[in-house]
Amino acid sequence: MTSPHLSFYPKGLPERIRAPQTTLVDNLRISALRYPDRPALVFYNGVLSYGDLQRDVRCMAGYLQQECGVAKGDRVLLYTQNCPQFTVAFYAVMSLGAAVVPVNAMSTHEELAYYFENSGARLAFCAADLYSNLRPCVDSGLVTRVILHQYRDYLSDPRDPLVPGWIAVAQEEVTDPAVVTWAEALAAEQTPMPAAFDADQMCVLPYTSGTTGHPKGCIHTHRTLGYAIYSSSLWRALNAESVFLSVAPMFHMLGLQSGMNMPILLGATTVILPRWDRDMAARLIDQWGVSVWGAPPAMIIDFFAKPDIADYDLSRLSLIFGGGAAMPEAVSRTLKEDHGIAFNESYGLTETSAFLHANPVHRNKRQCLGVPTFGVDSRVVDPETLEPLPLGEVGELITSGPQVMEGYWHNDEANRESFLERDGRRFFRTGDLACIDEDGYFFMKDRLKRMINVSGYKVWPAEVENFMYDHPAVQEACVIGVPDSRRGEVVMAILVVKDRYRGQVTEEQVIDWAREKMAVYKAPRRVEFVDALPKSGAGKILWRQLQDEQRALVGDGDVMAAGDA
Repeated sequence: MTSPHLSFYPKGLPERIRAPQTTLVDNLRISALRYPDRPALVFYNGVLSYGDLQRDVRCMAGYLQQECGVAKGDRVLLYTQNCPQFTVAFYAVMSLGAAVVPVNAMSTHEELAYYFENSGARLAFCAADLYSNLRPCVDSGLVTRVILHQYRDYLSDPRDPLVPGWIAVAQEEVTDPAVVTWAEALAAEQTPMPAAFDADQMCVLPYTSGTTGHPKGCIHTHRTLGYAIYSSSLWRALNAESVFLSVAPMFHMLGLQSGMNMPILLGATTVILPRWDRDMAARLIDQWGVSVWGAPPAMIIDFFAKPDIADYDLSRLSLIFGGGAAMPEAVSRTLKEDHGIAFNESYGLTETSAFLHANPVHRNKRQCLGVPTFGVDSRVVDPETLEPLPLGEVGELITSGPQVMEGYWHNDEANRESFLERDGRRFFRTGDLACIDEDGYFFMKDRLKRMINVSGYKVWPAEVENFMYDHPAVQEACVIGVPDSRRGEVVMAILVVKDRYRGQVTEEQVIDWAREKMAVYKAPRRVEFVDALPKSGAGKILWRQLQDEQRALVGDGDVMAAGDA
């Protein structure tokens, strides 16, 4: 049976494409041959050409192989903010048939110890400013070798006043015998012996966020990652002339794929930011003519709330895409109407190499996951019976496609719970609640575990958040459920108010406004204003942290709404 969404595919593109037989390492080699002098990586005032990038990757691979004994099948941990060293280390490790374990730059030493123990990695690349967190793992013997880099290593002029101080400063020298500096490793100029592996070799072991227990390692191969970036570049008609802004963390799948692997596949230029800084982002977009930006909605919302945004030339910025959370419809509408920029909402997970669903660029639907992309079979099923549901009904999204991971690392129980067989295909259970409309477009309702139950009525926080963004005073919103002895749970909205509205709007006014906009059981009974919402390193709002904090305060008692006082 033909799915209705196929008629909305980008013009001239097929339903299926053949998975690349090459590796990610091949992509860099080919781009370096095609465009040796083209800027590959821009880092503030430093520029690394494709030829220079390939040279540094080979030198680092030689050091890893000849001096550290890294071989096919090994795992190497990567602990840093976005920087050129992330890319060099990543491709050097992969070129030996080994796998990279990219970890959150905010990880504590306890979390790092878990990653080392679980992955079996014994060597780490680490930024000098993060080494104090890694040191306990070195002292305990979990780590036998550390290659330490300074962010300033790839700057052309560390004295440039536009470069942030924490990037330009020379970090204190580390004298630990297990540590070698980045400069020393490159200066050894070791030549690696060829390593034999193919596209089915594991190349990266990213860990899930761990919001439901210990983080789980996701086994990805050159083929799974390669299929996703090839699909994404075709879908969005990107090419070597595209200029990417890479600020979504590269340790997260969105940043890894859209801010590193895809530009290298194309031979395009990537402008790197290590941390979110909307002023610097605006300056770099203007200076380098950035045309493509993949980012979580929270960054985009903050960027376009910048008061002097009209002073910057954003004329080449034609495409912004992202996922991880729904883009509020009011923000998406403003992007298009005020700036002429299309926001291409897409959907993917760490387990699916990021790119799985996307809206056709020529036929976007707002607040929508889009349609399954090339060769992807996604369905909505009853979470209990796993039977298919009719159009319009909400259920769990399951999916099958070439970009889906091989499985969880050393976790048979999670694999049994997360995969099922249907019609001769292996499907992954996403844990996301969705429905399908008559055109075959998928709409996210929420995470299965995030649903709020108000007197037996189901409330999806994402839907309420979308309503809240229509309020003129709201810059950011997070909706959670808190206990209530009469209703089971009630809705609470935690809001960041735009600067010009601070002190001008009250919680009671927002609650009254919400009750006019949505069904009474969906409307927040409690509102709290905060200066900022906590976010993960990947830019996602930490709703679970906020919910746990509020539940600890409320306990099992009643929540008093402003209107009840």
